[in-house]
Amino acid sequence: MATYEYLCSRCGPFDVKMAIGTAPPVHGCPACSGTARRVFSSPGLATTSHAVAALHDRQEQSREAPEVVSEVPPGRAPVRRPHPALSRLPRP
Repeated sequence: MATYEYLCSRCGPFDVKMAIGTAPPVHGCPACSGTARRVFSSPGLATTSHAVAALHDRQEQSREAPEVVSEVPPGRAPVRRPHPALSRLPRP
């Protein structure tokens, strides 16, 4: 969904959310039901940090060409501790 901006000559600016590419050049004003024309303004873009941009790039790259792993990486197996509730069970 995209946000489109319209300008009513009586009520002023208002925003409408519609699917991308479906915004008509005129739209009904929600306050006075008059016709309002579409206004083109700069998009609301935000800058992201280098780390976030690198993460997005890596995610898109893995979507198209994921790394293939042929074996489990070496490492120490995690220590498995019994659940604390098991210690309260009666012993035979």
